[in-house]
Amino acid sequence: MQTFPTQTAWCSDAIARLCVSGRKVAGSALERPGEATTTRKIFWKWHEMCLGFVFLCLMMLLRPAGAGEAAQRYIEFTPAEKAYIEQVGAIKMCVDPDWAPFESINRQGQHEGIAADLIQMVASRVGLRIELYPARDWDESLAASKSKRCQIMSFLNQTPTREVWLNFTAPIFFDPNVIITREEHGFVADARGLQNETIALPRGTMVEERVRRDFPNLKLVLTANEPEAMVWVSERKADLTIRSLIVAANAIKKEGLFNLKISGQIPEYANQLRIGVLKEEGLLRSILDKGVQTITAQEREAVSNKHVLINVQQGIDYRLVWQILVGASFVLLLVILWNRKLNALNVELERLSVTDRLTGLFNRVKLDGAFEAEIHRAIRFKRPFSIIMLDIDHFKDVNDTHGHQVGDQVLVAVARLLKANTRETDIVGRWGGEEFLIICVQTDAQGALKLAENLCLKFQHHHFAVVHHKTASLGVTTYLAGDQSNDMVARADAALYAAKNKGRNRVEIM
Repeated sequence: MQTFPTQTAWCSDAIARLCVSGRKVAGSALERPGEATTTRKIFWKWHEMCLGFVFLCLMMLLRPAGAGEAAQRYIEFTPAEKAYIEQVGAIKMCVDPDWAPFESINRQGQHEGIAADLIQMVASRVGLRIELYPARDWDESLAASKSKRCQIMSFLNQTPTREVWLNFTAPIFFDPNVIITREEHGFVADARGLQNETIALPRGTMVEERVRRDFPNLKLVLTANEPEAMVWVSERKADLTIRSLIVAANAIKKEGLFNLKISGQIPEYANQLRIGVLKEEGLLRSILDKGVQTITAQEREAVSNKHVLINVQQGIDYRLVWQILVGASFVLLLVILWNRKLNALNVELERLSVTDRLTGLFNRVKLDGAFEAEIHRAIRFKRPFSIIMLDIDHFKDVNDTHGHQVGDQVLVAVARLLKANTRETDIVGRWGGEEFLIICVQTDAQGALKLAENLCLKFQHHHFAVVHHKTASLGVTTYLAGDQSNDMVARADAALYAAKNKGRNRVEIM
């Protein structure tokens, strides 16, 4: 049974870490001859830091009731939420026991992985204690959640099926899904064009639910877990699978499945992993959501880097090399080739994770992350930022009259036009279809409005191949205190449609 630390435990652990690290610094300086003065300064500085930190922790632990919010990353709880936190016991949590590196249950029965670290971070900040519900597989976890044996589920996508019994926090982690095939398979531009191909997916997942709905052309076979789906593709029992980018990279490296490759991406299937909370636990969902909101993009990246495999076991048969010395040079060549392949894979993973394949602009996953980072920056430094939502007028007519290939050419031309007429600091991406989003960093409403009007004029004077002239409608909004990304997108979208309703080829601001 796994629990998360209280403020007392956190203080004692932090003091111990600080003092140990201080001793290491002083010790390393002592090893350098002729630096006695510097060593004494380091020792006393470390000593002062330890005493100061002890005093700070004592002040935090001895403060009167009701002063807790300041130590919880500025989280403000309602009276009802405060009462819930004080009275509730341990919160039972169901997890996927075999979804490394996102999460797993190790041999000691402990929850570990990216999800474990992030949820521990949330729990410690809101003052809750989490207990792990021991499940043998994902199906058992789902069943336990539905029967209310656990109050929360750790790391899952929000789907209509799950919304029957769960409410969800804001996303705690973002990660795209990619198409995995064997090396000889061609690039998959659109999975709807595949015929007579088999896709292996673990049962009970968001991807299974959506593939059944969106791709009736694929033959679906279900596996017990995600590693098994990868192995089935590698062993030719299935043609492809769809997996998280992080999980796929980890599995290919760790298991040595070098006959697999990334053959495409389905942007609308990007993982927005959340904490699922039983519908009856409204206060608990609200508390956890506030904790999730405190996690920064930098913290997510640090946790991810901690668990994603970096050093790869190459799988060289050293016994065979020792017995057959003449094969040593051949084995060395294989290692070099494998390393080159892994480097190429990493480059491709990085490119796919942030880039729209058609236009070369940033994709939705990158825009979501940039949105979050700008909101945190606006809160911390009180700096403005704005967004521009742009839609190509009458774009459907292009596809209907000239075909989708010409439509794609127009989208690529629009991407170039936007990159050429925005600043280097602006974040330009494809929001979806013929809609584009520009995040204007450190820009107030008037600055964004001026940029949008300039783009509108550029469209009017630009000559597009085949279709010659196209116009655009643009909606502008700026960050307001308390905004989430959804609030800004909703206002920009409303401004965009106001521009459409007023005759198109114009800019509106809200």
